[in-house]
Amino acid sequence: MNYQKKEKTEEQEEIIRVKNSELENQIKVYEALKADFERQSQELQAMGLENDSLEAKIAAINTDLNQLRGFRKSSYSLADQRRFRDRASAFEKQLKEKDAEIAKLKEDNEVLYTENTGLKVTQNRLSDSLTTMKTTNLDLSEKVKVASRLEAQNINVNIINQRGKEKEDSDSEYRAKRVDKIRVVFKLGKNDVATKEPKTIYMRLIEPDGAALYNLSMGSGTFEIDGDDMYYTAKRDFVFDNTQQQLSFLYDKNAEYKKGQHTIELYADGFMIGKANFVLK
Repeated sequence: MNYQKKEKTEEQEEIIRVKNSELENQIKVYEALKADFERQSQELQAMGLENDSLEAKIAAINTDLNQLRGFRKSSYSLADQRRFRDRASAFEKQLKEKDAEIAKLKEDNEVLYTENTGLKVTQNRLSDSLTTMKTTNLDLSEKVKVASRLEAQNINVNIINQRGKEKEDSDSEYRAKRVDKIRVVFKLGKNDVATKEPKTIYMRLIEPDGAALYNLSMGSGTFEIDGDDMYYTAKRDFVFDNTQQQLSFLYDKNAEYKKGQHTIELYADGFMIGKANFVLK
């Protein structure tokens, strides 16, 4: 009887040992499942995706883990073992399916990344091409602007004395006290690039001290050249027709002229188009 009792006790201890071993193994299985589902959740978040079903699975596994750990202080029946094994198998199947889904998403993202990189390269090339074209167009525009610059040719300065007599001196020297008015005569050179349109020519009459004659009452003013304002002595509007037309300025200082070298400067479209000197004695 003692032998049978001892044998029964050992059999019960073996059953308890097997159940405890089965319980601890099952707990490890669920802990591994939880870690894998959390990994999947992190991978989806890294791709900017959220998956509520994964969070629900992690919550369910936590509940199962709490129940399994509770069996350490209570009986862990064969029915419980089968139930948790079946649930673990279902979780493992879902885990594999989700891994395959994530792998496909990563592959698709890699393809999209490659395509986006290609598009960015193409876009950068187009942007570079547009920049080059804009630079080229600016260069061409600047070249056309320079090429279309007018040219004042054969600039002559004639003196009109107080009697109204006009005199042209080949030596460009006149007596200052006899000067009443100054006439500047010139013709425009032929230019097939310049647009036939209304234009304005500005004249600057610069005295020996370097200052341009400026009198608002006589039609003087300012114009812009190279971004700066510049005083002009007189201006005239005309229509350029590319016929080498002749133009002139008649200026009355309404005061005695200074002795020394004077300079005539002519400007149009932001360029100096002609320059001449004359001397008053």
